[in-house]
Amino acid sequence: MTTRTFRITVRGTFDGLTEAQRAALLADAAEHDVLRAAFTPEGSLTYDIAARPAFVFRFSDTGEEEEDLLEATERAEEAAKTWLTERGYGFKNLRSTAEDLSQAPMGKRQRRAARSNGA
Repeated sequence: MTTRTFRITVRGTFDGLTEAQRAALLADAAEHDVLRAAFTPEGSLTYDIAARPAFVFRFSDTGEEEEDLLEATERAEEAAKTWLTERGYGFKNLRSTAEDLSQAPMGKRQRRAARSNGA
């Protein structure tokens, strides 16, 4: 079996933040800037609380079957909920998208490299 790499994005909005929570998020905003975004096993959180209450978690996971993508998505959603809940942040409108990179279309350079390697 081949190991597949999954990228899962969990989006939502903060809900019912107190002034102290909002201030804490603003203080940590530089650590969660979109320019630091990455797909990681533990999840990478980005937000711009000064602009809007939305957030994005980016997770990476692996599996061997296409069906493993659903379980990976569930794990990512639970991890996002846990992170938010442990810090007392209210949230709503969670939604996830997931991509199996083995099924992603190749870019122009990748296609050219595959042809030159005899693939």
